Amino acid sequence: MMAARFLFRRTIPALRQVRCYADAPGGAPQMSFTFASPTQVFFQGASVKQVDVPTLTGAFGILPAHVPTLQVLRPGVVTVFADDGSSTKFFVSSGSVTVNADSSVQLLAEEAVTLDSLDLAAAKANLEKAQADMVGVSDEAARAEIQISIDANEAIVKALE
Repeated sequence: MMAARFLFRRTIPALRQVRCYADAPGGAPQMSFTFASPTQVFFQGASVKQVDVPTLTGAFGILPAHVPTLQVLRPGVVTVFADDGSSTKFFVSSGSVTVNADSSVQLLAEEAVTLDSLDLAAAKANLEKAQADMVGVSDEAARAEIQISIDANEAIVKALE
């Protein structure tokens, strides 16, 4: 039996696995970016340089050839850097971001608006109201809704200050 194993190993050439460096991309690397909310599509397969996103595990930047990942967004600012170096900032309430192996990125937000369309005074007023409402509520579901409002308004205030 032992001799049969030895002969079997000798007759079939061993498959070798060799690790190599990745091939250098031809030309400038490209990243296809899609960004949408239920009410609006902001980018549809656009070529961008970088996208910075706020996630539950921390904020990070996405560049072409980024490692594939799936993350949950937290309330905060998404910054999109175009190929020409200009940037556009959006506020997102929540959602998900998917980075694929082919350097395509999909960002799906529950709510998203450009940062310049938000009002700092209104966000501060909403934050104060939500914090005051939290004091008298004992129902867990209502507390969770108020906490979401507090988190979102705190992120808006932080983004605008």
